[in-house]
Amino acid sequence: MSSDKIKIAITQGDINGIGYEIIFKALADPRILEICTPVIYGSSKVAAYHRKALNLPAISLNNIRSADEAHPKRINMVNCLDDNVRVELGKPTEISGNAAFLALEKAVEDLKKGSADALVTAPINKKVIQSNQFDFPGHTEYLASSFSGKPLMLMVSDLLRVGVVTGHIPLSQICSALSSELIIEKLRILNQSLKKDFMIRKPRIAVLGLNPHAGDNGLLGKEEDEIIKPALEKAKEEGIMAFGPYPADGLFATENTRKFDAILAMYHDQGLAPFKALSFSTGVNYTAGLPIVRTSPDHGTAYEITGQNQADEQSFLSAIYTAIDVFNYRKNFDELSANPLKTTDVNSLGADE
Repeated sequence: MSSDKIKIAITQGDINGIGYEIIFKALADPRILEICTPVIYGSSKVAAYHRKALNLPAISLNNIRSADEAHPKRINMVNCLDDNVRVELGKPTEISGNAAFLALEKAVEDLKKGSADALVTAPINKKVIQSNQFDFPGHTEYLASSFSGKPLMLMVSDLLRVGVVTGHIPLSQICSALSSELIIEKLRILNQSLKKDFMIRKPRIAVLGLNPHAGDNGLLGKEEDEIIKPALEKAKEEGIMAFGPYPADGLFATENTRKFDAILAMYHDQGLAPFKALSFSTGVNYTAGLPIVRTSPDHGTAYEITGQNQADEQSFLSAIYTAIDVFNYRKNFDELSANPLKTTDVNSLGADE
């Protein structure tokens, strides 16, 4: 059944976590079906188990084999698991990790075929999902491999957009991983994403230093002078408006963040810790730099509250809304790029007769 609505592929995540709770609560909003066609990749049996454990109202699921069959006025379910799969609420298990992978694998398959338009992923446990088929630090790296993209983890909210140069690596490896080439690569991805995915014509990007006080003129480290500043000079030569390096504590503690369209942090916690402190309930993890649109909530599996009906669905709802917005922005950007002169309907200009 054809429809102009965006088809959103939603993966179940870890079946022992809060994935189904936030999915159900988000999709319970009747407005969702007005703006998109949701396709859950998971298990109708596991979904029913969670609904019963949470004592949530029944949700009618339309069981289909792929997103091609999705009904635009229903919540659709692509069954990816054996009916005998075992759910153990609040426990990371090999079964829950494999279930998360199977759902992700099937969703990626439909995205590659063009059967779905965008991907929203529920949280996984990065340890138990590991296998011969999934040997990646997380969703971001797996999707980069699947779609041959150069990814940038970009946290998005109404207050902030924060990207990171180095992602899921140990803190002890950050200095050796950093280079001017890597920073300029991430700046290119971020700059293009701000233009294409968020419709910002001339993005302004704040770049953080690595060391306390951004090195304090070399007193507390030389990475700012030897690695970060050369990258900023190169970025300016390419027309990218990147400024810094700024001390992280000072920038996030002031209103200066509002002067920029995005912030580029050097490592994971440098950017994500302040972002989550300021935007945890509505923040979204967006993977920039891929040919497909992928978002997720900015939290994990939350095993400690699984099955207790305490999970907040707002971040997951924001992930759905952001995926829809970015998909539409990209479509508009591509249309304008293909027809650069067709930016305004001449009939609407009120020209002199």
